[in-house]
Amino acid sequence: MEDLYKTLPQHTCTWLQGIMTLYKYQGFWNVQNFSQKTILAQSYKAQPSDILVCSCPKTGTTWLKALTFAIVTRKKFDELASPLLTTLPHDCVPFLENHLEKIQKNHSDFPIIATHLPYSSLPESVITSGCKIVYIYRNIKDVLVSYYHFVRELVNLPLEDASFEAAFDEYCQGISSSGPYWDHILEFWKASQEMPERFLFLKYEDLKKEPTSNVKRLAEFLGYPFSTEEEKAGVVENIIQLCSFGNLSTLEVNKSGKYQADEHFALEHRLFFRKAKDGDWENYFTNEMKEKIDKLIDEKLHGTGLVLK
Repeated sequence: MEDLYKTLPQHTCTWLQGIMTLYKYQGFWNVQNFSQKTILAQSYKAQPSDILVCSCPKTGTTWLKALTFAIVTRKKFDELASPLLTTLPHDCVPFLENHLEKIQKNHSDFPIIATHLPYSSLPESVITSGCKIVYIYRNIKDVLVSYYHFVRELVNLPLEDASFEAAFDEYCQGISSSGPYWDHILEFWKASQEMPERFLFLKYEDLKKEPTSNVKRLAEFLGYPFSTEEEKAGVVENIIQLCSFGNLSTLEVNKSGKYQADEHFALEHRLFFRKAKDGDWENYFTNEMKEKIDKLIDEKLHGTGLVLK
């Protein structure tokens, strides 16, 4: 691995005062140990019954994990006994690249796995197994703001010491964890066009605007559709409420404690629950920034059918 890192393009983030260096591996940027995690994750043997929750960081991953977990386990736990009330969603649905051993150990008992890996870095078994893949994406402007605050707090850098303008410039260059963001989305999108029966694309803003229809759509795709009786009993609405930002962000487990990303690194649970607000970017972007990123996304996604503005 040390020899590999010497050959990889690297970038020290200026807006983070040089605290973080990213490496470009298989076309995407990430912190140094992520390359090793990617290689290890590629040994995973996926099963047809697996469900992969995929995303780029800060696009609604925590919310989608919670919803998927609640849907799949609703026969086992009702909303008053759900592990989501006492356990961080990231511990309920482990990341493939962070907890490979745990996933392999519990593989026969639990089908949901999450990942930030780009499509081209997924284990070959995922592609060949026929397992289902759910992908969530979001307005790039809000993703950028959320990413800025998450990483800034991750390295304990106060606002006055972290230039948003510099963070914006780097993000527009594609330099961010699991970035370029548009390439991450487009890889999954192109694969979904070739195998539509295996993919479900969810847009964060649509999920917020019409949660009921989209949660029912998610459940149907996962193979856990809601029965007429469940719908009449309010099960769909109960799951939406259980997994809502307003509920999860106020739970004690999500306000305290630390998430053990690996044996060396832990981060506070509260960092996963900031605002979950659409349009927060307007408090940060200048008109010039808005024009620049709109033009960039128009160029990157032209003709794809995807909308990130």
